[in-house]
Amino acid sequence: MSLEEIIAVRVREYRLSRRVSLALLAEQTGMSKAMLSKIENAQTSCSLSTLARLADALEVPVTALFRGVEAEREAVFVPSGHGARIVRRGSNVGHLYEQLGSLRGEHKRIEPLLVTLTDASEVFPLFQHAGTEFLYMLDGVMTYGHGTSRYEMSPGDSLQFDGEGPHGPIELRELPIRFLSVTAYGALPHTP
Repeated sequence: MSLEEIIAVRVREYRLSRRVSLALLAEQTGMSKAMLSKIENAQTSCSLSTLARLADALEVPVTALFRGVEAEREAVFVPSGHGARIVRRGSNVGHLYEQLGSLRGEHKRIEPLLVTLTDASEVFPLFQHAGTEFLYMLDGVMTYGHGTSRYEMSPGDSLQFDGEGPHGPIELRELPIRFLSVTAYGALPHTP
Protein backbone atom coordinates (compact mmCIF):
# COMPACT_ATOMS: atom_id res chain seq x y z
CA MET A 1 0.00 0.00 0.00
CA SER A 2 1.04 3.60 -0.56
CA LEU A 3 1.77 5.88 2.37
CA GLU A 4 -1.53 7.70 1.77
CA GLU A 5 -3.42 4.37 1.85
CA ILE A 6 -1.76 3.31 5.10
CA ILE A 7 -2.56 6.65 6.75
CA ALA A 8 -6.15 6.38 5.47
CA VAL A 9 -6.56 2.92 7.01
CA ARG A 10 -5.04 3.97 10.34
CA VAL A 11 -7.08 7.20 10.68
CA ARG A 12 -10.33 5.35 9.96
CA GLU A 13 -9.31 2.47 12.27
CA TYR A 14 -8.53 4.77 15.23
CA ARG A 15 -11.58 6.98 14.60
CA LEU A 16 -13.95 4.00 14.54
CA SER A 17 -12.34 2.32 17.55
CA ARG A 18 -12.98 5.51 19.56
CA ARG A 19 -16.54 5.70 18.15
CA VAL A 20 -15.91 9.20 16.83
CA SER A 21 -17.96 10.46 13.88
CA LEU A 22 -16.35 12.24 10.95
CA ALA A 23 -18.19 15.41 12.07
CA LEU A 24 -16.80 15.21 15.61
CA LEU A 25 -13.26 14.52 14.34
CA ALA A 26 -13.59 17.53 12.04
CA GLU A 27 -14.58 19.66 15.02
CA GLN A 28 -11.70 18.32 17.18
CA THR A 29 -9.05 18.86 14.49
CA GLY A 30 -10.37 22.06 12.95
CA MET A 31 -10.50 20.37 9.53
CA SER A 32 -13.48 20.06 7.22
CA LYS A 33 -15.42 16.80 6.89
CA ALA A 34 -14.57 16.87 3.17
CA MET A 35 -10.84 17.00 3.95
CA LEU A 36 -11.13 14.16 6.48
CA SER A 37 -13.07 12.11 3.94
CA LYS A 38 -10.26 12.67 1.39
CA ILE A 39 -7.69 11.55 4.00
CA GLU A 40 -9.70 8.41 4.89
CA ASN A 41 -10.07 7.58 1.19
CA ALA A 42 -6.37 8.14 0.40
CA GLN A 43 -7.18 10.96 -2.01
CA THR A 44 -4.71 13.44 -0.52
CA SER A 45 -1.31 13.58 1.12
CA CYS A 46 -1.23 14.91 4.67
CA SER A 47 1.18 17.54 5.91
CA LEU A 48 3.04 16.89 9.16
CA SER A 49 0.90 19.47 10.95
CA THR A 50 -2.27 17.70 9.72
CA LEU A 51 -0.92 14.35 10.94
CA ALA A 52 -0.07 15.91 14.31
CA ARG A 53 -3.61 17.31 14.67
CA LEU A 54 -5.14 13.94 13.72
CA ALA A 55 -2.91 12.03 16.14
CA ASP A 56 -3.71 14.48 18.94
CA ALA A 57 -7.47 14.21 18.37
CA LEU A 58 -7.30 10.40 18.12
CA GLU A 59 -5.04 10.25 21.20
CA VAL A 60 -2.32 8.21 19.50
CA PRO A 61 1.33 8.99 18.74
CA VAL A 62 1.93 10.34 15.22
CA THR A 63 3.97 7.21 14.47
CA ALA A 64 0.86 5.07 15.01
CA LEU A 65 -0.57 6.55 11.80
CA PHE A 66 2.34 4.98 9.86
CA ARG A 67 2.01 1.46 11.31
CA GLY A 68 2.31 -0.99 8.42
CA VAL A 69 4.65 1.07 6.24
CA GLU A 70 7.00 -1.36 4.57
CA ALA A 71 10.63 -0.32 4.80
CA GLU A 72 13.67 -2.26 3.74
CA ARG A 73 15.55 -3.46 6.80
CA GLU A 74 18.99 -4.98 6.86
CA ALA A 75 19.25 -8.71 7.51
CA VAL A 76 22.22 -11.06 7.44
CA PHE A 77 21.77 -14.75 6.52
CA VAL A 78 24.66 -17.13 7.16
CA PRO A 79 24.25 -20.71 5.84
CA SER A 80 25.49 -23.50 8.09
CA GLY A 81 29.26 -23.79 8.00
CA HIS A 82 29.74 -20.46 6.21
CA GLY A 83 30.34 -18.08 9.12
CA ALA A 84 33.18 -15.64 8.49
CA ARG A 85 36.27 -16.72 10.40
CA ILE A 86 37.51 -13.83 12.47
CA VAL A 87 40.61 -13.24 14.54
CA ARG A 88 40.20 -12.50 18.23
CA ARG A 89 42.55 -12.51 21.21
CA GLY A 90 41.89 -16.22 21.70
CA SER A 91 42.77 -17.06 18.08
CA ASN A 92 46.47 -17.31 18.91
CA VAL A 93 45.72 -20.09 21.45
CA GLY A 94 43.59 -22.26 19.13
CA HIS A 95 40.13 -20.76 19.58
CA LEU A 96 38.18 -20.72 16.30
CA TYR A 97 35.62 -17.92 15.94
CA GLU A 98 32.97 -17.86 13.21
CA GLN A 99 30.92 -14.71 12.95
CA LEU A 100 27.27 -15.65 12.43
CA GLY A 101 26.15 -12.23 11.22
CA SER A 102 26.83 -8.59 11.82
CA LEU A 103 24.77 -5.52 11.09
CA ARG A 104 26.62 -2.28 10.49
CA GLY A 105 26.45 1.13 12.12
CA GLU A 106 23.87 1.96 14.78
CA HIS A 107 22.14 -1.41 14.32
CA LYS A 108 25.20 -3.37 15.45
CA ARG A 109 24.03 -4.05 18.97
CA ILE A 110 24.69 -7.79 19.16
CA GLU A 111 27.56 -9.95 17.98
CA PRO A 112 26.82 -13.68 17.48
CA LEU A 113 29.79 -16.06 17.26
CA LEU A 114 30.17 -19.81 16.98
CA VAL A 115 33.24 -20.72 19.06
CA THR A 116 35.05 -24.04 18.51
CA LEU A 117 37.72 -25.40 20.84
CA THR A 118 39.78 -28.47 19.89
CA ASP A 119 42.87 -30.28 21.19
CA ALA A 120 44.88 -27.42 19.65
CA SER A 121 43.10 -24.93 21.96
CA GLU A 122 44.43 -23.62 25.24
CA VAL A 123 42.47 -22.23 28.17
CA PHE A 124 42.39 -18.47 28.15
CA PRO A 125 40.21 -17.16 31.01
CA LEU A 126 41.12 -13.50 30.72
CA PHE A 127 38.62 -12.05 28.22
CA GLN A 128 37.08 -8.72 29.19
CA HIS A 129 34.89 -6.46 27.03
CA ALA A 130 31.92 -4.12 27.17
CA GLY A 131 28.40 -5.53 27.02
CA THR A 132 26.49 -8.56 28.21
CA GLU A 133 27.48 -11.99 26.89
CA PHE A 134 25.30 -15.08 26.54
CA LEU A 135 26.80 -18.56 25.99
CA TYR A 136 24.90 -21.65 24.85
CA MET A 137 26.74 -24.98 24.81
CA LEU A 138 26.31 -27.14 21.71
CA ASP A 139 28.99 -29.87 22.03
CA GLY A 140 31.61 -31.01 24.53
CA VAL A 141 32.14 -30.20 28.19
CA MET A 142 34.14 -27.36 29.75
CA THR A 143 34.57 -25.45 32.95
CA TYR A 144 33.94 -21.78 32.29
CA GLY A 145 35.03 -19.01 34.62
CA HIS A 146 33.56 -15.59 35.27
CA GLY A 147 35.24 -13.57 37.99
CA THR A 148 35.77 -16.03 40.87
CA SER A 149 32.86 -18.30 39.84
CA ARG A 150 33.21 -21.58 37.92
CA TYR A 151 30.53 -23.25 35.80
CA GLU A 152 30.53 -26.83 34.50
CA MET A 153 28.97 -26.52 31.05
CA SER A 154 27.71 -29.31 28.80
CA PRO A 155 25.32 -29.35 25.80
CA GLY A 156 22.15 -27.42 26.50
CA ASP A 157 23.64 -25.32 29.33
CA SER A 158 23.67 -21.55 29.06
CA LEU A 159 25.40 -18.74 30.90
CA GLN A 160 24.79 -14.99 30.79
CA PHE A 161 27.20 -12.49 32.35
CA ASP A 162 28.66 -8.99 32.38
CA GLY A 163 31.47 -9.00 29.81
CA GLU A 164 33.60 -6.60 31.83
CA GLY A 165 34.30 -9.32 34.40
CA PRO A 166 37.26 -11.55 33.50
CA HIS A 167 35.90 -14.67 31.81
CA GLY A 168 36.82 -17.64 29.63
CA PRO A 169 37.30 -21.40 29.52
CA ILE A 170 39.23 -22.72 32.53
CA GLU A 171 39.26 -26.44 31.72
CA LEU A 172 38.48 -28.18 28.42
CA ARG A 173 37.02 -31.48 29.62
CA GLU A 174 35.50 -33.16 26.51
CA LEU A 175 36.63 -32.04 23.07
CA PRO A 176 35.66 -30.78 20.61
CA ILE A 177 33.74 -28.02 22.33
CA ARG A 178 31.33 -25.80 20.40
CA PHE A 179 29.26 -23.01 21.87
CA LEU A 180 27.27 -20.05 20.69
CA SER A 181 28.43 -16.72 22.11
CA VAL A 182 26.18 -13.68 21.71
CA THR A 183 27.36 -10.34 23.03
CA ALA A 184 24.86 -7.49 23.37
CA TYR A 185 26.12 -3.93 23.51
CA GLY A 186 24.35 -0.88 24.92
CA ALA A 187 26.21 1.35 22.49
CA LEU A 188 28.48 0.61 19.55
CA PRO A 189 30.79 -2.30 20.41
CA HIS A 190 34.49 -2.03 21.03
CA THR A 191 36.24 -5.07 19.58
CA PRO A 192 38.84 -6.46 22.02
